[in-house]
Amino acid sequence: MKLSEIVYEFSHLFFPNCCVICGTKLLSPEEGVCLECLYKLPKTNDFKEVDNSTETLLAGRFPFERAASFCEFSKEGMFQSIIHHIKYNHREKLGVAMGRLFGQDLLESDFICSIDVIVPVPLHPKKQRERGYNQSERIAEGFSEVTAIPISRDNLVRIVYNPTQTRLSKTQRWENVKNIFKVTNPSEFSEKHILLVDDVVTTGSTLEACAIALGKCSNIKISVATLARVL
Repeated sequence: MKLSEIVYEFSHLFFPNCCVICGTKLLSPEEGVCLECLYKLPKTNDFKEVDNSTETLLAGRFPFERAASFCEFSKEGMFQSIIHHIKYNHREKLGVAMGRLFGQDLLESDFICSIDVIVPVPLHPKKQRERGYNQSERIAEGFSEVTAIPISRDNLVRIVYNPTQTRLSKTQRWENVKNIFKVTNPSEFSEKHILLVDDVVTTGSTLEACAIALGKCSNIKISVATLARVL
């Protein structure tokens, strides 16, 4: 056994690293989710088809090239636990790992062949200080690791600190995010095909608000990738 593996097993004897879904102790190669649960993830595979359910959700809201979600999100479903840990339990590496898995799937398709830059949906600076990180940015980092597509972290910004959208209706969600994003340097995205990355799409209001801000850039193309889609 390698020294790194010995250290891993010793440290996790006292601070067990368990699967966020089933609670079993993870092996050293596993990150947040055990292999058995990874095989059971409710993947949509909707990147393989045009007019998939994610694209249907966003259709008519703003111009986009393609849109896809990695997994289905349902209340009490297995992916709910993953999203909760990424957003609220400081499991940043889990966000990176999920982004990496999604990126690996997309490498096998033409979904990302023309993407120039990845743009994570931004948090307001106050919210990011409170949370300590932007979960969408961590997902984007994993995506970038396997696709080698660069990330733009500070050109699309959130300029309004607004309340959480968890319990809001569709109309309330749109009012909550309207006019809260801004592109600081439109020329940076000019003539680019960007991939807008977020953790969860529910009604699409946040993505629509981002796209409206991005639409002020000259000849921009937008595609969307989210880690989960609410059923």
